[in-house]
Amino acid sequence: MQWRATPATPATSTGSTTSTPRLSQAKDKSEHVSDYEAIIAAVKSGGTKAKQLAAQLIPKFFKFFPGLASKAASALFDLVEEDELGIRVQAIRGLPLLCKDMPEYVDKIVQVIGQLLIAEENVERDAVYKALMSLLRQDAKASLTGLFSQVEVGEENVRDKVICFVKDKVFPLKAELLRPQEQMERHITDLIKKSLQDVTGAEFKMFMDFLKSLSIFGQGAPRERVQELTEMIEGQADLDAQFNVEDVDHIDRLISCLFMALPFFMRGASSSKFLNYINKHILPVFDKLPEGRKLDLLKSLADASPYTTPQDSRQLLPSVVQLLRKYMPGRKTGEEMNFTYVECLLYAFHHFAHKTPNSTNSLCGYKIVTGQPSDRLGEDFSSNYKDFTERLTNIEDLVKAALKKLTQSMAEHNKAMGSAKTEEAMASIKVKKQNTLTGQRTCNNILAMTQPLHSKSPSFIGDTKITLSWKEPVKASNPAAQGGKRSAAALNGSSTNPCPLKKDEVRLLVSKASL
Repeated sequence: MQWRATPATPATSTGSTTSTPRLSQAKDKSEHVSDYEAIIAAVKSGGTKAKQLAAQLIPKFFKFFPGLASKAASALFDLVEEDELGIRVQAIRGLPLLCKDMPEYVDKIVQVIGQLLIAEENVERDAVYKALMSLLRQDAKASLTGLFSQVEVGEENVRDKVICFVKDKVFPLKAELLRPQEQMERHITDLIKKSLQDVTGAEFKMFMDFLKSLSIFGQGAPRERVQELTEMIEGQADLDAQFNVEDVDHIDRLISCLFMALPFFMRGASSSKFLNYINKHILPVFDKLPEGRKLDLLKSLADASPYTTPQDSRQLLPSVVQLLRKYMPGRKTGEEMNFTYVECLLYAFHHFAHKTPNSTNSLCGYKIVTGQPSDRLGEDFSSNYKDFTERLTNIEDLVKAALKKLTQSMAEHNKAMGSAKTEEAMASIKVKKQNTLTGQRTCNNILAMTQPLHSKSPSFIGDTKITLSWKEPVKASNPAAQGGKRSAAALNGSSTNPCPLKKDEVRLLVSKASL
């Protein structure tokens, strides 16, 4: 059967050629069920023009025939799979119209349109974008549910396109679409959480960056919401899995997730699950880790150390002291040394020890009195003290020698900069100067952290007055202009803001021969 828009064309079977004018002219369109059924039937039996006209008319009269709603929607779904581009585009444009009077269809229709994001034709893809945005503005909650169902269970190519659409078209309009704000921000958070079961690292970061931008997770958010974000990161880090030191992917993911969680530790979220996993599974096999990831792990451990609990600090201290003994030799061995390792470990040691000072009595031979049985003052740990302080003295000697060389290198770089004639040469010298400066900061930090540790009852550094060498120092304002003195923190350039890990972090290697 064929029916056409032109009334003059004779009917070939059921008289459906008169369906359109009858429906258009009828006062009570709901009485013309057979006419609407004829339009629906043309989707399967009609030609190209009939199908294109059906794509226009099915949405137009949809609201008058609720009893045929399912058949009408299915017919329009069939049309979006037609070979003819014009029919597909017309059907896509019509799908959002079905939802104006029957909003319960939004979720299902968004799922269908979302699958069409893989369209290759520009005009078809543009129609898909416009249809989805129309539905999002009509009912954001149901539309987001439909879209994220394709992220969660959709085919790979569809899933990827939906994620790109959400990132590029939905997230930038959060202020417009997520209303009422708290209710809708919670809804999209729950949808994202369900989608995190199978995501790439880049997708996970994209979702987390978006969640951090929501007001419910903003700076004034309660601790439990910050903890919620941390738990998402913990899930991605797979902290319940058995650790395999040969699983490089898991190691990379875990360290990346730890770094991602650091800002939330600073806001009160618990670091216990991360640090306990690292202490139990990773630090004991530290030597077997890929060389490129050892420093990243130690940096993240140092960054997290100010935000640990006393209980976690007590558990971590023995592992940190053991690594310090490895990387602070008792005498000059001629082996290469990585001063940045030592900087990280000393920083973590100070912060852990500050929270549980008497734990260092047995580990390092100190005599710190807290009045608790764990002071163990009646036991003799003098050999531990002697060993630890000898290592401190040795590392200080090596650091001072390194500082002398670094100062000489900086003078040479400054001289070379004055004679550099090309931009390439100047750029190369700038890199060398920056590396030298980072080395100087590393050495100065080590000296600042070792000096207090020679005392029998040292005071451990528990604040942020030490700025780790890979972080940007805070630029101190001119105190003279303000009529005041610089604070100790300003003089040291302290900062509590985390900085991204630098892959090209300079390694300070000092051997006996170079001294």
